[in-house]
Amino acid sequence: MRIALIGQAAFGEKVLSALLEAGEQVAVVFCPPDPPEKPGGLRLLAEGKGIPVMQPRKMRDPEVGEAYERYQPDLNVMAFVTDIIPQRILDTPRLGSIQYHPSLLPLHRGGSAINWAVIMGETKTGLSIFWPDKGIDTGPVLLQKEVSIEPDDTTGSLYFNKLFPLGVQALVEAVQLVREGKAPRIIQDESQATYEPLCTEERTAIDWTQPIAQVYNLIRGANPQPGASTTLNGSRLKLLDCQKMEYTHDRIPGEVLEIRQDGVLLAAWGGALLLLRLQPEGERKLKAIEFAAAGRIKPGDQLGI
Repeated sequence: MRIALIGQAAFGEKVLSALLEAGEQVAVVFCPPDPPEKPGGLRLLAEGKGIPVMQPRKMRDPEVGEAYERYQPDLNVMAFVTDIIPQRILDTPRLGSIQYHPSLLPLHRGGSAINWAVIMGETKTGLSIFWPDKGIDTGPVLLQKEVSIEPDDTTGSLYFNKLFPLGVQALVEAVQLVREGKAPRIIQDESQATYEPLCTEERTAIDWTQPIAQVYNLIRGANPQPGASTTLNGSRLKLLDCQKMEYTHDRIPGEVLEIRQDGVLLAAWGGALLLLRLQPEGERKLKAIEFAAAGRIKPGDQLGI
């Protein structure tokens, strides 16, 4: 069974490695262009194994379809795909196309599924391997895996510690099911479907009038990207790592309560947040105590105004 792997970044590289270790035949790899001075790990791994690598700017370019068909794949495996794949490419393989998505479809369709699951305060999510069609994450499901969202999980920890490694395993399992003729096509229940837009900076501004749980979920759901933003002395500030704490106070939410050895304590509606890491506008990410030691934040300062 000849596989065309379409993917990118570390996830695509690990999927390729796992497929090869499982004895699968990868006929070609499609991935976005790398900077000339820094070839990506997926490309290097494929070329090291003698697998042709195609790096078009857009998969929709007419010449891509012609080049793709020369490799005569039996199955497309889509591992971390952010480009639009033409229907012609999806439909060409005799066994179709399968794709990884980091949610339990039909929940959280869209390109920021992990972020929104955390922001909405959910306690579980998962991944789906599905058969893509013309819609956005709407095709039949082949298999799913569930994971828990712990109270201190961020989007980063949820992806790298859980959904990334489990997703690699799930794609290998799905390929085996396809090869054996045992892969199901479970139609998604549209009555349960949800779709969220991309989690961009415009959608992650902190509203300090919200209860502490909602503020905390927004901060961890936007961590590491795009970061939950507020303002300090007229400049934008992204809040990253933090801890939710029980703390009785009569201060305005967003006010700096105190500077501690391990972070900056912020008033919130119904408690306090211990800020551990932040990012000033146009600067690198910093520990909150470094920021405070430089005199850039102090007790009584008010965030969000």
